[in-house]
Amino acid sequence: MIRLFAIAGYFYQSAAAVILIFAISHLLPAADYTGFSFAMASSQLLCVFMFEWLQLSGLRFLAAAKESEAARLRSSLFAAGLLSAGALIAVGSCASLISGPRPGLVALGLSVAVLQGLTDLYFLSVRLSDRLGTASFLLALRATALLIGALAGAAISQTAEAALLGIVSGHTLGFLAGLVAYRTPLERVTLRTMLADWKDFSRYGMLAAGASVIHLSVPVLLRIIVIGRLGATGAGAGFSIALDLLQRPFWVLNAAIHTVSYPDVVKDFEHGSVARSVQSTRRMFEFMLCTTLVLLGGLVAFIPDAARILVPQESLNGFLATAPTVAAFYFLHTHLQATIAVVPHLEKLAARLVVVAAGQLVMVAAFSLVAVSAGLSPEGAIAWASIATLAAILAALGPTLRFQAFPRGSLVIQAVAAAIMIGLLGSMPTEPATWLAGKIIVAAVATAVIGWSGNFLKLARHD
Repeated sequence: MIRLFAIAGYFYQSAAAVILIFAISHLLPAADYTGFSFAMASSQLLCVFMFEWLQLSGLRFLAAAKESEAARLRSSLFAAGLLSAGALIAVGSCASLISGPRPGLVALGLSVAVLQGLTDLYFLSVRLSDRLGTASFLLALRATALLIGALAGAAISQTAEAALLGIVSGHTLGFLAGLVAYRTPLERVTLRTMLADWKDFSRYGMLAAGASVIHLSVPVLLRIIVIGRLGATGAGAGFSIALDLLQRPFWVLNAAIHTVSYPDVVKDFEHGSVARSVQSTRRMFEFMLCTTLVLLGGLVAFIPDAARILVPQESLNGFLATAPTVAAFYFLHTHLQATIAVVPHLEKLAARLVVVAAGQLVMVAAFSLVAVSAGLSPEGAIAWASIATLAAILAALGPTLRFQAFPRGSLVIQAVAAAIMIGLLGSMPTEPATWLAGKIIVAAVATAVIGWSGNFLKLARHD
């Protein structure tokens, strides 16, 4: 039941993020929402740049550590996290002094990056202390605090700065709640030992995090290219809403699967037999591929209907025009960043991850710039970015194919069929309400069938 609770908690976070994006887009003027969206995207990039190497090191080293080693590794991780936070504050403060006309926006975005990085690192240590339920509760609590804080700020002041201040408050509350809920065991370590741990972390984690930074730069680059053509208009805001909204479900689902499954995959890889390692990795691949396929079908089917109710009228056409292609792009982008990278992470082939990420960035930049220069629409530019990402996936398949943890073909076919069936529901009317209820029931049944067939939560039946 803990695994089910963890998955439900992550979906709650996704729902809270979706509500936040829709609500903020209503509360803020289009120009302010564009600034808020860009500040949030930039803060996510900074957070990954400064803290992702520690997140990845924690997942890779703590998950496989024996109890006698775990407390020492946590102490080294937290110390490195504080140093990263200090460096980010120092550099960011200098940047805010020389920034453009809104230095407050820069300072708040910087604060979001620091608080999110430290909070994520602490929640990770809670999860890897065999406290999956506690970690899931803390993540859901923080999502609620972020939603309430941002909406309160935007409603009171109707500025991007006020909304970001609410985000800062939400992360602060989440971190304090984590300290109260569970104190992860630590061990006093010598400077020499700590430096040795940091060397191991940096050798693997910095290269792997560099790949994550490059991957996260791709949507930011697309935003710059397309918004550069559209400007701070309703169409530009609609495109920004699509980028903000449709990345969240894929990112949260991927994070949930990694939180539930990846520590066991690492343990089996380090301490289990080859057959057991391949089996656990195969199950994780099935989990990721099948659930994201069904999610893609659900986004195609239901997001347009929700958008007509929730997206501001001035941004609606821009959102509806770009949403399907943005969803397809994030589906491919998620699998390149997460699924295709699992085996290289296990084998610590971090340099390969950087090469793959850089290749995607270069191809996406080239394809989308050519598309915009040729006068194609924003959805045309995103479609070409998706083609570039698919090419990167095919080029990066080598380690995964050699590992031979192939998902079951019959299960993947079922997931594709379910995704197509759910996606086709989007062509059906949603009025009267009974039609909408029927569509939701059909989608829920199809999703449940895939979950049962894959036995993803180990609740349906045992292999």
